Amino acid sequence: MTITAQHVSSDVDRKELESRVKAMYREVAETPQGEFHFEMGRALAERLGYDAQTLDRIPAAAIDSFAGVGHFLDLAAIRPGETVLDLGSGSGMDSLLAALATGPGGQVLGLDMTTAQREKAERLALEAGFAQVSFHAGYIEAPPFAADSVDVVISNGVINLSADKSRVFAEAARVLRPGGRLALADIVTEKPLPDSVTGNATLWAACIGGAQQQDAYRAAIEAAGFVIETWREHSEYSFLTESAQAACSTYGVKSISLLAIKR
Repeated sequence: MTITAQHVSSDVDRKELESRVKAMYREVAETPQGEFHFEMGRALAERLGYDAQTLDRIPAAAIDSFAGVGHFLDLAAIRPGETVLDLGSGSGMDSLLAALATGPGGQVLGLDMTTAQREKAERLALEAGFAQVSFHAGYIEAPPFAADSVDVVISNGVINLSADKSRVFAEAARVLRPGGRLALADIVTEKPLPDSVTGNATLWAACIGGAQQQDAYRAAIEAAGFVIETWREHSEYSFLTESAQAACSTYGVKSISLLAIKR
C-alpha cells in the first residue's frame, strides 16, 4: 500500500504513515503474540465465521498471524481451476484457504508490501506443498498483473489502509475478467472521520484512521465498474484498546464484508 494524499491530513508525513503500517505488520508476522489495537489468531478467525475443520488444513502459523476483520470466502465462492488475487495477503491465511478451493489446477496470487509477511507466507506455502500459491511484492494500488487475468479478487482488512481507495477498486476491476468477483472484508465508518483521527499514524496502522465513510466506500466500488450484490456487517469484530474503542463508538467504525461483480 502507498499512503497518498486522499483522506490524509495535510500536515501528516505520508512516508511516516507507510513506515508505521509496514512496521506494525512486520510485528504481526514475526511476533503475533504481541500487543496490538486489534485481535489476531485462530479464536478471532473462528468467531468471524471461518470453518475450524478447514483451518486445520493449512499451517497453524499462518492462522496465528491472521489479522483480518471479517469472513467473506463464502461470498467469493471460489471454484476449482480459478485464478484468485489476494490484495494485502499478509502471512497467507486467506490465500492458502483460497488455494484449497482452487485446487492444484488453479492459481492464487498473494500481493503484499511488507517483506516479513511475504517471506513468512512463502515459507509456509512451500512447506505445506501449496504449489499453486505465489506471493508478490507490491502495492494494492498497482497490482503487477495483466488486465482480465483474474477470476476473483479478495482482501481482508487491508483496503482501509490505502489512502487511494478509488484506485484500489479501479485496479481490482482492471485485473478481473468480465463477470469477475470482488469479495472482501474491511473497516468502514458511519460518520466521516476528522483530521484528528485520520492524522493519527497509530490509529491509521490499526485499521481505523484510514477507514472511509460507508456510503463513500460503496460509491467508490460502484464507480470502478462493480455492482454490489451482498453487504453485511460483522458485529463479532471489535478493537482492543481504549483509544480504538473510543473512535469506534464516536464515529461508528465497524467491520463489513461484501461481494461485488464486475460489469
